[in-house]
Amino acid sequence: MSNVLIIGVAGGSGSGKSTLINNLEKEFGESICVMRHDNYYRAHDLLTLEERTRLNYDHPDAYETDLMVAHLKELKEGHSILCPQYDFAQHNRTKETLEVRSAPVILVDGILILADPALRELMDIKVFVDTDADVRLTRRILRDTRKRGRSVESVITQYLTTVKPMHEQFVEPSRRHADLIIPEGGKNRTALEVLESRIRRHLNGGT
Repeated sequence: MSNVLIIGVAGGSGSGKSTLINNLEKEFGESICVMRHDNYYRAHDLLTLEERTRLNYDHPDAYETDLMVAHLKELKEGHSILCPQYDFAQHNRTKETLEVRSAPVILVDGILILADPALRELMDIKVFVDTDADVRLTRRILRDTRKRGRSVESVITQYLTTVKPMHEQFVEPSRRHADLIIPEGGKNRTALEVLESRIRRHLNGGT
């Protein structure tokens, strides 16, 4: 594939990244493939579930980012990759992989993707979704209790001990690398239209 547009979408947990990306997927269908940094959490097969729940999943070292970088390079060349899968209820990588085929546009999703120089180097457009902390926490509680089998207490404890301090140390400073800062993520229709226009121009052969 001679011309692939890679767009990184970063921002704090619960900021609205997924809503933004889902809207773009609905608009462009198979012309887009999505790579999520969360799938590249490191495996911890030798730890018990209780031990895994105490790990810091919001630090850059929690991810096997080198593998994601390698996979993105393969996709950029038009090749398919086998993406690791992650079980959030078990706090561990599964044994399964998912084949991801390249597409004219690749969206890269993750809280820390703009904090990593190797990932940034691959991106043509860097987006940071900016949302108030209280909104992000509320969304995180709803998501983790409904979809990931977590208790409210465990979500809040994790937020206070790792999510908030790691956001302040790594995520928030990474916004300086963004080409486009979007308040409120997918709910920001104007910003969504800007990205849609850029993607449409790329798909039509523009630069």
